Amino acid sequence: MPELDLLVNYPKTKRDVNQRATQKSEEDRRIGRLFGQDYFDGDRRFGYGGYHYHPRFWQPVIPAFVQQYGLTSSSSVLDVGCAKGFMMHDFSQTVPGIKLKGLDISEYAIGHALEDMRPLICQGNAKELPFADKSFDLIISINTIHNLSPYDCAKALSEIQRVGKNAFITVDAYRTPQEKERMDAWNLTALTYMHVDQWNALFKQAGYTGDYFWFIP
Repeated sequence: MPELDLLVNYPKTKRDVNQRATQKSEEDRRIGRLFGQDYFDGDRRFGYGGYHYHPRFWQPVIPAFVQQYGLTSSSSVLDVGCAKGFMMHDFSQTVPGIKLKGLDISEYAIGHALEDMRPLICQGNAKELPFADKSFDLIISINTIHNLSPYDCAKALSEIQRVGKNAFITVDAYRTPQEKERMDAWNLTALTYMHVDQWNALFKQAGYTGDYFWFIP
């Protein structure tokens, strides 16, 4: 179960954590955690401030997944927390014929997903995946399961382990007191963010043996 940065080619943005801390209220967080229109396409204080497709985000990332997991047109991939299907779309462009499925909790995101991906996305919660054991070659979950409570995070990890032959997740985390301060200021939707050692303990508790990496602002 290696710590593995498969998002190294994802475009980096400069984050003004201090400004974000002063702008985010508990009401903003409550609205953001509804994962509706406000979160995706509303005011920036609730979330993305406009969540739109651009190939520069995921297209440079997909080859790392293809190489790491030996993905081909015969492979199957589930994106847990797929939102509007942007990463799924770029998988379809990079590996024609690959079998894709997405799951997201947001009815709004699914309703506004890319047209070619919308039929492949179902609504659901990561803590209870509606798929058979080992039914996907790879499960990807980027910055999603940390939006659950610690108890439900463990359930989601167990579900990802059950459904996928391989898995890669990223979660909000910190390694130092300074990084925790930044995460406290940055966090909008995560109900669970912990020291990396605590995450590793939770992985072990849940029986998760897939790959992982941290989001640290």
